[in-house]
This record gives sequence, C-alpha cells and structure tokens, in this order.
Amino acid sequence: MTERIGLWLNGARGSVATTAVSGLLALRAGLVPPVGCVTELLDADLPPWDAFVVGGHDIVTTPLAKRVESLVRDGVLPYDVTGCIASGLDAADAEIRPGYDPAASSGSQADAARRLAGDIAEFRARHDLARVVVVNVASTEPPMQVAHDSLAELEKALAVPGNAVLPPSSLVAYAAFQAGCAFVDFTPSTGVALPALDELARSKGLPYAGRDGKTGETLVRAALAPMFTSRALRVLSWTGTNLLGGGDGATLQDPAHADSKLASKARGLAALLGEDVTAPLHIDHVPDLGERKTAWDHVSFEGFLGARMSLQLTWSGLDSSLAAPLVLDLARLVAAAHAAGRAGVQGALGFFFKDPLGSDEHRLAEQARELHEWARTLNTR
Repeated sequence: MTERIGLWLNGARGSVATTAVSGLLALRAGLVPPVGCVTELLDADLPPWDAFVVGGHDIVTTPLAKRVESLVRDGVLPYDVTGCIASGLDAADAEIRPGYDPAASSGSQADAARRLAGDIAEFRARHDLARVVVVNVASTEPPMQVAHDSLAELEKALAVPGNAVLPPSSLVAYAAFQAGCAFVDFTPSTGVALPALDELARSKGLPYAGRDGKTGETLVRAALAPMFTSRALRVLSWTGTNLLGGGDGATLQDPAHADSKLASKARGLAALLGEDVTAPLHIDHVPDLGERKTAWDHVSFEGFLGARMSLQLTWSGLDSSLAAPLVLDLARLVAAAHAAGRAGVQGALGFFFKDPLGSDEHRLAEQARELHEWARTLNTR
C-alpha cells in the first residue's frame, strides 16, 4: 500500500502555492502531462502524485478558488482544467490554518511555534500520514540577523514573551522540525539557514533543502555563465533588470524586502564566474504584468587580444508556472530522503535553488549531474 504524504505549504494561498496545488490535482486526475517536473526524469523511488494530501498556513483568507480565478486571467492556469479540480481545491482550502503574523501575535514566539507545530501534527494524525514535508512559499522577508547560534540559546530566547528572536520564515522552519517534518525553503528569506535550526534538524533526523527557487533569470545565468569560463572569456560586467507584476513584484518594490532577493542572485553569479564582477541588478514592480516576469540581461565580455563583445538576452515567463512544478518535485524528493533516513541539509538538491544550502556548486549542468546521482542512491533503502 502506498504511504500517504502530507504537503504543508506556508503561504498556502499565494500564487505559487495555488498553482502547485492546482497542478498536483490536475496531474493526479491525468488532465495534464508532467511538463516541467524534473522528478519525472530521475531514476528514483519517489512518492506518486496521488500519495500527497495538501494543507498549510497563511495569514490571508482569500479562498484558493478565488486565487485560481486570477491565475486563469493571467494565463497561468488553463480554464478547462479548473472545473475538474474544484472539489480538490475546496478540500485543500479546508486544511489551511491561520499562519504566524508578528503584528497580530501576543505571547512568546515559543507559544506561536507550538501552535504552528500543533496544526501540522493534527493534520498528520487526521489523515494518517506517514510523514509531512513543509515548504515555505511565503512572501520574501527583509534580511535579519539572528544572534543565537546554538539551539539551547535560541529556545531560551524564544520563550521570552514579546521577544522577536526569529523572522517568520525561521519560526516556520523551527515549528516544522518540532513537528517532526522535513522542510524546504523556496524563498530567499532567512528561513532555515541558521546553525541552531540545522542542529535541531539533525537531532531529530530530518532532511531539509533550500533556498530561493531558481526559476527564471538565475536559471539562465546558471547555464550561460559556465560557457564564458569554459571558453576562457573574461566577463567584465553582467547587468540585469527584472520587471515583475503580481504579489511578488509588490513585495519586492520595498527595498528592504528586495535586499534578500538581490543578495541571493549576486552570490550565485559571483560563484559561477569565480570572481566578483560589476553586476548591477534592478527589480521593478510593473502591476499590469500580473503573473508575468520579464528579465533583461546585458553581458559585457572580453575576448582574444582584448576584443570587447556583448551578449543580450530577454527572458519572459510566468513565474508561478515555473516555480510550481519545482515545489512538487522538492516535496517528492525530500519526502523520499526522509523515508531513506537522510538528515540535515541535502546539498544535492541545490539544482533547484539560487542560493543552495549545503553546496558551493552553481553550474546548472554539474548540479543536474549531482541531483541524478543523489536520486539514484534513494533506491538503495
């Protein structure tokens, strides 16, 4: 009998989560092929699509069915599929619980984490799930420094009422581990990237992966930058401009929130080229684009005898359509890692991320090779 797996989405009513849930339901019903799902290419023993039960946390109350309407208008979801998945959307929506909102919370962050972990534990028990994977797809947060590196110090600070020790993304990761769940950080927020949370995950035998899903401009850079280095061409500058609509664009027009995304992109480019280059990057909110994202890059490079040349490219895509299958892939892979007894950061899943935890590799082809090799080892359990 196939084990039932929970997919718990933090930010469950956002565009990426709604697209992922809709896609999962459509895949289960055989309404669409698994285009964009990397796990379909892997030689690995992974949970089937119909093994997953969906729930989540969110601080907004817009029903999934309403979110689907806007995604259909923006061209993310095909209209002819939505009627067939309506009952599944309603079932998933009924499993969404109020998320952690610092502005509306009283008491300690330890109390908040217990509530979040309790929601997940109750979901797991009610559906008789073998395990649950928590995926953070909430809005990007401003960078935050966390003072406590050890788990003991962190938990002592969390127990103090009114003490904002962790940003919401990290509190969600802490709650997931306390509930005995594997974790995926699909955002550039601080999230799981803390020594104390790594200590907690390892102590409980839980795998995790992150961070910042690689879906558009950075995906292209990860493929193209190695071309320059392998041909001994010197990149002088790599300029990028991103035009975003939708909720992601609205969030990132705030410079404090954009800092996390910009830092994640910059680290990846420097690692790919092997040195820092002039790389100004801009993110602009253009509301009429809706779910569409357009990125324009200009690469200035030097060739033989100092010849100056350039490459220009434009990438235009639907961000939620690019992100959603990766969320589903990661849920399958991390669930399989948990079943196989893996613990701690899973660096081989860096293929999916701009700022991969547990790996210094950013070249797309090398990341793909590592992913395929890692996936094959799951078959040995």
